[in-house]
Amino acid sequence: MKAYIISIGDEILIGQTVNTNAAWIGEQLSMIGFDINCTATVHDQREDILDVLKIAESKSDVIIITGGLGPTSDDITKQTLCDFFGTHLIIDKEVLAMIEVMMKKRGIPMNENNRKQAEVPADCKVLKNIRGTAPGMLFEKEGKVFISMPGIPYEMQYIMTEHVIPDLINRFKLQNVIRRNIMTYGLPEARLAEKLTGFEESLPGEVRLAYLPNHGIIKLRLTVTGEDKEQLQQKTDEQVKKLYDIIPDLIYGENEEPLELAVAMLLRKTKQTLCTSESCTGGMIAHMLTTVPGSSDYYKGSVIAYDNSIKKDLLNVPQKLLEKHGAVSEEVVKSMAEGARKLMHTDLCLATSGIAGPDGGTSDKPTGTLWIAVASEKNTIAEKHLFGYDRVTNIRRFSNAALSLLWHKIKK
Repeated sequence: MKAYIISIGDEILIGQTVNTNAAWIGEQLSMIGFDINCTATVHDQREDILDVLKIAESKSDVIIITGGLGPTSDDITKQTLCDFFGTHLIIDKEVLAMIEVMMKKRGIPMNENNRKQAEVPADCKVLKNIRGTAPGMLFEKEGKVFISMPGIPYEMQYIMTEHVIPDLINRFKLQNVIRRNIMTYGLPEARLAEKLTGFEESLPGEVRLAYLPNHGIIKLRLTVTGEDKEQLQQKTDEQVKKLYDIIPDLIYGENEEPLELAVAMLLRKTKQTLCTSESCTGGMIAHMLTTVPGSSDYYKGSVIAYDNSIKKDLLNVPQKLLEKHGAVSEEVVKSMAEGARKLMHTDLCLATSGIAGPDGGTSDKPTGTLWIAVASEKNTIAEKHLFGYDRVTNIRRFSNAALSLLWHKIKK
């Protein structure tokens, strides 16, 4: 079964609003067995909407539409749907009553615009929306299903979860789909693909592999489709086991697990405490670590040693090291890690020093240079990395590289 996702709104087209709705809807539909054959974003213009509806109808079994259901003059989706299906708007008394109750609870007097929210095409099935004033609408035409929902994400997600997904599962015979995400760090995409060439060539026809890179992390997504769910699960498990045999040192987790959670699990298991000493990452690692619930069990704090005076006065980095090697060096980052560990009395310390950019690079230390160190009671290890020129991207990639080194250190 094929699905077509249509997003309506000038704000999406001109970049003022990021289209998270289409991504979320695509994920939900693919999880129940739909093939998403296209997504489209169109103007708040009648002719544009009608054109894309005709295209979607010719290519797909289910057409999902979001946006343009508000109470203002630029919200034209309902009337355009009436034109497409050859019907007219009527007041749905049940929807109107829900809106009146909602407005009363909020202490907002009803006006004509609120009343217009209760207008729906006469031939649609109304999908109740307890999260807002605009209902969802379901149409059927020559075996095709059209569903229109508000563009507000939490309202759309409620209607999808409570009404749309159950209806589609009951309506269509859908294929079973099993997805397994294997999270890796340590090789760029091209080299990882080279390492997995034999694995890919041996995959059964019903198993697909995708590489999804993000700030140095590469998610390997295995998708298996077919009739027998038990057999599909067995085949998925077999392929995952092969990946663990081929790249055991690169896999740190599964199913969207971030590096900071993988580190947290190891710290809890080994009962070790951690602090951080950050220069170029400016507290990003501390932020990532503390997003994990219960991180106070093992994480003690951070020194943002951005200026050399903080490295020297607070972390006891010798002035001679800074003068001889510079702040971005193996010697200094090791000293930062050791100094912070002693200062905060932890088992481990993770330290970073680098050049995030876009300026500040030299011929021997170009923009994107990163030094990471992990200090423990036994020893201090360090790694050098070289990334790109974009500052924001570098800070995130620096942080992931640092957490990966820490993860390997604890694991070993």
